[in-house]
Amino acid sequence: MSNKLYIVMPAYNEQENIEDVVSQWHPIVEQIGQESRLVIFDDGSKDQTFAKMQELEQKYPFFKAETKSNSGHGSTCLYAYRYAIEKGADYIFQTDSDGQTIPNEFWTLWNEKINYDYLIGYRSHRQDGFSRIIVTKVLKWIVRCIFGVKVKDANTPFRLMKREHLAEYLKVIPKDFFLSNVIISTIAVKRKENIFWTPVTFKPRQKGTNSINIKRIIKIGWKAIGDFKQIRKQI
Repeated sequence: MSNKLYIVMPAYNEQENIEDVVSQWHPIVEQIGQESRLVIFDDGSKDQTFAKMQELEQKYPFFKAETKSNSGHGSTCLYAYRYAIEKGADYIFQTDSDGQTIPNEFWTLWNEKINYDYLIGYRSHRQDGFSRIIVTKVLKWIVRCIFGVKVKDANTPFRLMKREHLAEYLKVIPKDFFLSNVIISTIAVKRKENIFWTPVTFKPRQKGTNSINIKRIIKIGWKAIGDFKQIRKQI
């Protein structure tokens, strides 16, 4: 296997963060080379996110700006994963475009990629608010009840995946599934993949505002329970 890497990120109304994020993450794909790319997927933003991304394409040769109609974070992640696989990426790394993760911590995962099937950075000393920490704990409990497995940080936006494993996971996940990273992590644990866990920094949102609220999260959570039960039958 070669080391062609695609770093993929969903973005929704991130015009205030996007330039900093591209400038911080671009050096990684530039250093790895081998046709590696940083690709950010604008999820139908209502601000100037995509316009700014198009401008940044002219400055950063390994950066690609994509846009699509709005479908939510999880669905956009799935879209990004399929895109990266179609482009022949050997490894797919996902993080978010809000500036809460640190690029230098990526190398801890990258340096262990040969030894593991799936590499995950779990959020240590999170600084993104009490309500989101509670949501993560509830999701962890739901996963344990439905799938019978304990997942350290199922929804963390800091994961390095091998193409062949990710392609297999996508076969059992509905196209527009909102909690895509939760179910991918759960499948990996359920199938007893060789998983590398490492703590990563999770800073406060740098600029802008979160696009999701607790009411919406609860609604999504209830729907996810039914979807989880359907997926459980296939794994």
